[in-house]
Amino acid sequence: MVEELTTSAHASEVSRGERFEFGKNWSRFLSTLDEMKIASAEDSLRTMLETQDLKGKRFLDIGSGSGLFSLAARRLGALVQSFDYDPNSVACTAELRRRYFPNDSQWNVAEGSALDADYVRSLGQFDVVYSWGVLHHTGNMWTALDNAQLAVAPGGKLFIAIYNDTGSQARRWLWIKKTYNELPSFLRVPFALVVSAPGEAKSVIASVLGSGGRSKRRGMNRWHDMIDWVGGYPYEVATPEQIFEFYKARGFALAKMRCGGVGLGCNEFVLERKD
Repeated sequence: MVEELTTSAHASEVSRGERFEFGKNWSRFLSTLDEMKIASAEDSLRTMLETQDLKGKRFLDIGSGSGLFSLAARRLGALVQSFDYDPNSVACTAELRRRYFPNDSQWNVAEGSALDADYVRSLGQFDVVYSWGVLHHTGNMWTALDNAQLAVAPGGKLFIAIYNDTGSQARRWLWIKKTYNELPSFLRVPFALVVSAPGEAKSVIASVLGSGGRSKRRGMNRWHDMIDWVGGYPYEVATPEQIFEFYKARGFALAKMRCGGVGLGCNEFVLERKD
């Protein structure tokens, strides 16, 4: 069991209903982690980064969460730096390092904020900067997106995933997420089940008809992913075009993407810094 931690700024935001406790959710996820989920995470990195391994590459995991993708990168041979704003997420990542790479000098885990440009700069530059489904939860997404690119070395890659802007539907979910975090804790799970029921029913029908349903290709657990989605606040969105233009202006070219048909989910981008 991962010990639950607190820090003043993070705990204060949580107590005011301004932030979801991602780390507590991920600490529960660790009990379900198995080799299949880890292998799925590794495959996700190989596919999007178009490489078989990360041997000798420096890998920065911004908002490491459960630590699963830091672990996957380390198993692929990368030198890994992980950090997260949520102290319980930091504890989860540290726990995975303890389990799989004890006393490893090539995997460092720290607490830090993607909104702190000085902190990000202090880490140096990396061949791969990874931040999947994180920067839109910082409370200032565009600043976080800008800070993430500070850590990308010339010729390096930035692999991010950002919630898709679906207009009024996204605004409705902003209200749902804010409401979830303002509710007493004993009402949150029932609320999550009610608001998720229509989407879960569609997913089950799609699976029965053979058309997919929610993907597990990133190694995540369905229940924890659902709670993470409903409670995930702060919450911001962007169109693919906004992301393209934002990073084009900062000297990046699009290397790979996975967009379209995601609904409220994440568009994925791998962007390469020009030499």
